Amino acid sequence: MPIEINDWLQGLGLGQYASAFHDNAIDAAVLPELTAEDLKDLGVNLVGHRRKLLAAIATLRSDLPSSGTPITSTEPVQPGVEGGQAERRQLTVMFCDLAGSTALSTRLDPEDLRDVIAAYHRAVAEAVGGFDGFVAKYMGEGVLVYFGYPRAHEDDAEHAVRAGLGIIEAVGRLDVKSAKLQARVGIATGLVVVGDLIGEGSAQEQSVVGETPNLASRLQALAEPDAVVIAAATRRLVGDLFEYRYLGAFEVKGIAEPVPAWRALRPSAVASRFEALRGSPLTRLVGRDEEIDLLMRRWQRAKAGAGQIVLISGEPGLGKSRITAALEERLQAEPHLRQRFFCSPYRQDSALYPFIDQIGRAAGLIPSDPPAARLEKLEVLLARASISDEDVAFLADLLSLPGHPLPNLSAQRKKERTLEALIGRLNSLARRRPVVAIFEDAHWIDPTSRELLDLTVERVRNLPVLLMVTFRPEFQVPWTGEPHVTMLVLNRLDRRNRTTLVNQVAGGKALPDDVVAQIAERTDGVPLFIEELTKSVLESRLLRVEGDHYVLDGPLPPLAIPTSLHASLVARLDRLGAVRHVAQMGAAFGRWFRYTSLRVVSGLSEDELQTSLARLVASELVFQSGTPPDAVYTFKHALVQDAAYGSLLRTARQQLHRRIAEALETHSPELIDSQPEFHRPFGNGGGGSAIRKGAGSANAAAGRLRTSPPGARASEFSGHRAAIC
Repeated sequence: MPIEINDWLQGLGLGQYASAFHDNAIDAAVLPELTAEDLKDLGVNLVGHRRKLLAAIATLRSDLPSSGTPITSTEPVQPGVEGGQAERRQLTVMFCDLAGSTALSTRLDPEDLRDVIAAYHRAVAEAVGGFDGFVAKYMGEGVLVYFGYPRAHEDDAEHAVRAGLGIIEAVGRLDVKSAKLQARVGIATGLVVVGDLIGEGSAQEQSVVGETPNLASRLQALAEPDAVVIAAATRRLVGDLFEYRYLGAFEVKGIAEPVPAWRALRPSAVASRFEALRGSPLTRLVGRDEEIDLLMRRWQRAKAGAGQIVLISGEPGLGKSRITAALEERLQAEPHLRQRFFCSPYRQDSALYPFIDQIGRAAGLIPSDPPAARLEKLEVLLARASISDEDVAFLADLLSLPGHPLPNLSAQRKKERTLEALIGRLNSLARRRPVVAIFEDAHWIDPTSRELLDLTVERVRNLPVLLMVTFRPEFQVPWTGEPHVTMLVLNRLDRRNRTTLVNQVAGGKALPDDVVAQIAERTDGVPLFIEELTKSVLESRLLRVEGDHYVLDGPLPPLAIPTSLHASLVARLDRLGAVRHVAQMGAAFGRWFRYTSLRVVSGLSEDELQTSLARLVASELVFQSGTPPDAVYTFKHALVQDAAYGSLLRTARQQLHRRIAEALETHSPELIDSQPEFHRPFGNGGGGSAIRKGAGSANAAAGRLRTSPPGARASEFSGHRAAIC
């Protein structure tokens, strides 16, 4: 029976979103496709509402026909790129199976077994849906799940592991037909081709082709009941966010080398995502001397009793957390107290989570401790701050520890008194010794913590406190303009500092000049990009060590996007929705392209093209210079351009380049002579020639067009002819 969207929303108690769903043409066919990002676009801003909707959507998926949830894209075929929606992607693939299902089938009546399998499928779908996974197929007791498709996220591998652990827990809690259920999960990450529709009718599904799904399936078969087993690439991406047990290397059918595997046990106790993902030791801070000097000056003011707030803004990878760590290194010899608060993308609906987490870490609370022992540890911690018994009671209640009676207050008044108790603790600590407080990733803050942060900014004016708040540019900051508040926006590194950082990551061994130049050029001064691309080069087989330097073993090919950056880059593109194909077409021209050139080949109307380009500019993926028809667009990052271009299948690239050549030759031959981007060579100065009038067929013309972006493989592209032929 078709789903009535309004009734469905009303049944969830979320009828207020009915008009938004209607205005955005969300019908029963589209509903199972919605992701967390889509819900944000629809105006579902409360995390609790999004979680409720995602869980309900996951249940809808599990109730679809036996093929699972074969979601087809609602976007039109990309203009100029025939061949459907399949694309190249880095994907994290999960295989989940119900352990002991054969024994269950011999013991249970088929109808009872059906109920068991249905409950198991729902539990898996809900756990996966909560982490934006895509249930691609149900295969009896097996479930195939993608993370990173149809929309990528910067932390898809982490989503997969958290979902896997959630599946183990959720399936273990099921009580259906008195059957004790256990799941086992295998997870792998790698490059695939995804999106080809295979089969017909209810058996239709979107396939994934590549080694990754096979590896995930093999790991699932190796897993014990109640175990999540992950491959090496996934393990690298999730760093120390989890606790693991190394299982050794296994011979896997179809894979030449033994495959190392780890069992993910539980989330780790490492509070800082920066530390968990980057590890230690940290590289020496490069190019931030002025920023550190500013922080030291604000520290001097704070020590004197004039509290200071420093707001540190920057896009991912610019080093917000790294600069706070550098300041802590500077202050090691000075007497002070340090407090660190971490917002989490998974705790945005948990009131005061950063503060609960900080107190728990400071008190040394362990989940396995009995409540009495946890309360004792908390009381010891709070005794050092000399706060009132009533404040101790509110903070104990905040950590769900009984033992201190609370006054009879309304819910609102109780919240207000809890916030006052937290402020009182900071006030008491600051009167003992100057405090450095670091509030990380405020873009993930929960609403109640935001209220407390507002109060803190106001109350520290006359306290010896330096509060640093880090966040991404999308976070709306209300405190600018206050005399004790300083905004520090991190910029990219200049060319000299890029080179310095490359050499530092290389461990002091000199890299060839052309390798350093290509890394510096393609990473655009983003420290994380520089470090990851340099590590990727060092781990490749392009170089060998000779004495105190590296040498190339052959010609330098364009450098591939590191696995650690791929998901983050593609996620930025996926947020564009239907406009994504315009970015892909623009990427085929190179790092920059002209409006007139794109108009010739896009097949879009003026209004459609200008609207699409305006969205690209608004997303800050490209910069615009001038106005149409004289506008020029430049990708903000070379690696984003590479990601956009690299997501196209080779056949789609060939078709796009042929279309470019034919359109220019047929409709705008004057562009061939007047626009230098069509004959400027790629990469770091390789050769190339321009199309000239009378060049002959489109294919011949294409052979002389500049087409291959810096990230294209040299073997794939030797001028435009190789891109087509």
